[in-house]
Amino acid sequence: MAIESVNPATGEVLQRFPAMAPEAVDRALSDARAAFGEWRRRPFAERAALMRAAAKVLRAGRAEHARTMALEMGKPTAQGQAEIDKCALTCEWYAEHAESLLAPQPVVTEARKSYVRFDPLGVVLAVMPWNFPFWQVFRFAAPTLMAGDAAVLKHASNVPRCALAIEAVFREAGFPPNLFRTLLIDSGAVAALVADARVAAVTLTGSDQVGAKVGADAGKAIKKAVMELGGSDPYVVLADADLPAAARNAAEARLVNSGQSCIAAKRFIVVEPVAAQFIERFKAELQSRKMGDPLSPDTQVGPQARRDLRDQLHRQVDESRRRGATVLLGGEVPSGPGAFYPPTLLAAVDKGMPAFDEETFGPVAAVIRAKDEEDAVRLASDSPFGLGASVWTQDRERAERVAADLEAGTVFVNAVVRSDPRLPFGGIKRSGYGRELSQHGLREFVNVKSVWIE
Repeated sequence: MAIESVNPATGEVLQRFPAMAPEAVDRALSDARAAFGEWRRRPFAERAALMRAAAKVLRAGRAEHARTMALEMGKPTAQGQAEIDKCALTCEWYAEHAESLLAPQPVVTEARKSYVRFDPLGVVLAVMPWNFPFWQVFRFAAPTLMAGDAAVLKHASNVPRCALAIEAVFREAGFPPNLFRTLLIDSGAVAALVADARVAAVTLTGSDQVGAKVGADAGKAIKKAVMELGGSDPYVVLADADLPAAARNAAEARLVNSGQSCIAAKRFIVVEPVAAQFIERFKAELQSRKMGDPLSPDTQVGPQARRDLRDQLHRQVDESRRRGATVLLGGEVPSGPGAFYPPTLLAAVDKGMPAFDEETFGPVAAVIRAKDEEDAVRLASDSPFGLGASVWTQDRERAERVAADLEAGTVFVNAVVRSDPRLPFGGIKRSGYGRELSQHGLREFVNVKSVWIE
């Protein structure tokens, strides 16, 4: 079986890679486990020096990595370069803070000495998606490696070049050669990896359907798992919002990565008094964004990562339209090669339509009218997902009240939802469990060990 790298802007097959043979996968797991045994004893200063070196390697290859992402999954190059910058920053943040965040914590008891220590678990299996092919990996790998664990990566099958480039970054930075390994394998091989005794824990970013399967496999094996799954993030615009800013940022929130982001805003819930004004401004902002070749520096919206994903998105638009939604912009598959889909604006969206009920993974914005603040909060939380949420109001007290009521793992007020190494990232409900980033992500894959000395 071959794993193909396909340019979604043209449909051209860029390269074919043979899938790793079972014996090669077996050897990689053994090598990673052996590397862990030595790495866990390295002092934090040595780990940090290598992680800072990885940041330098990333920045040195910034343009080439962005080009690889553009060719392999369609990300506009400006966004790809920003992704590399974020990866490097995260490597540096963990290099700076991991030692203090994992320092033993003394606890006052009747013992002569008692404390909690944080020891690494072993080999962590990461099953990662294609949409942020570098960032999704580094936001797990930087804390995992700094905690003293080893890592094996099963990346999405449509980004094998990115997967191999990431392994090369760690190798060039000077990490032990088998501490981070990329496994070019089919998705069908994941269950066996989860069950393998050499794998200590699992982290997955992907759809809720895939998360349910991998999470069940981890449960059967009684292994720690972190699941960062889908989202149908609400973007709540209240009556006192700064409408020009809300509309401008709404376009950014929906079109980031050509709409292919779990934390991209998808349901735009606007209270009636300002709905008409917001829709007019929002439509103009969406119209102003340029769709085209992701290698062009002025492209803001590239193709969807695969044609089948583009076609599924269009089915969701068509079904929502059939059930009563109004298409104000876009909504048609363009002619020509590639997996392009235009920025699309749907109005009169309601529960029972795919644009409300499902995750729309592409540049499709659904506007939902709310009667008032209370109704807006109800609609925002009326979703099987609970990843991120954005609230727009100029009243700080109101903002914090709404943020407390929203069912989401992250709430941003008067700003677009984003991930940051200083803050925990993750969701509730079908958006998953566990956290990435910050001290919380750093401590997901450690043994929280109590020590009591009489």
